[in-house]
Amino acid sequence: MARIAYDDTDAAAFAATRHLTDDGLTAWRQAVTTHLAPTPGMRLLDLGSGTGRWALAFTTWFPGLDVVAVEPSAAMRARSTFRPVLAGDAARIPLDDDSVDGAWLSTVIHHVPDLAAAARELRRVVRASGPVLIRSAFAGRHEAITLFRWFPEAVRVLDTYPGVADVSAAFADAGFATASVEPVPQVTAPSLAEAAATLRREAHTPLHLITDEEYAAGVARLREAARIDTGPVIDALDLLVVR
Repeated sequence: MARIAYDDTDAAAFAATRHLTDDGLTAWRQAVTTHLAPTPGMRLLDLGSGTGRWALAFTTWFPGLDVVAVEPSAAMRARSTFRPVLAGDAARIPLDDDSVDGAWLSTVIHHVPDLAAAARELRRVVRASGPVLIRSAFAGRHEAITLFRWFPEAVRVLDTYPGVADVSAAFADAGFATASVEPVPQVTAPSLAEAAATLRREAHTPLHLITDEEYAAGVARLREAARIDTGPVIDALDLLVVR
């Protein structure tokens, strides 16, 4: 089970706010190009595809790439802007053996209750030498994520997430080798003021799991900072690549 329900309220918040612009995703496009080397006819699994933002980006960036979206939450599937999207999760991927050339998991791995089972299932469906690209905030690696500057209490939630070593070990047991781990920058919002105006607690697992008082204090810190800092919000999440 995911750390949060991803019911209609959560899915609506995610759909309304968790969308980065193509300009903000430039470094992610380059990272995917480097590690996947997409060509027409390749098949990529987007596991935990949410509202379809990444699946749409991949089909736009890489013409001819066949993206298979799989999402466990019915509420997220209903709001997906990418079609079709299949029901399934990391322990039960509804695909044949050796049927995709790679897999993408964006801010998903911390919701997976059994990393070993997920790794075995990905080993089943991803062809030999194909990469699994895991975009995530990992335990102990929060310094480059602006959210935690204003909501420091949320670091204790992040520290319950699997770390890079945990994920690498689970995938190693399934026959994958870790190829790289690297922070990838992104423009999350054009300004702190915009970030504050569009913030939805339900769209961020760490904020969902702190107290109401801690959340209110963080919002106040964010709004105060936005009065002074007018530059873009630049974050970096990690990309862990296993093959």
